[in-house]
Amino acid sequence: MSYHYTVILEREADGGFHTYCPALKGCHSQGDSLDEALENIREAIAAYLQSMKAHGEAIPQEDLLIKPVEIGI
Repeated sequence: MSYHYTVILEREADGGFHTYCPALKGCHSQGDSLDEALENIREAIAAYLQSMKAHGEAIPQEDLLIKPVEIGI
């Protein structure tokens, strides 16, 4: 079965990327490159979902809206 989730990637000040999946609370990873960060978060998400299944928990459906906002100050 396939699942689709949005991930957020943030550049780290000292290089590399921090990445997380907002729909899966606490599911974070990192990588030295964009490709490594994406591979690592895929692995983290898979482990997260496998753990949920093993514990009989419902797999979350993503309900995420992304919208830029302008703030004038």
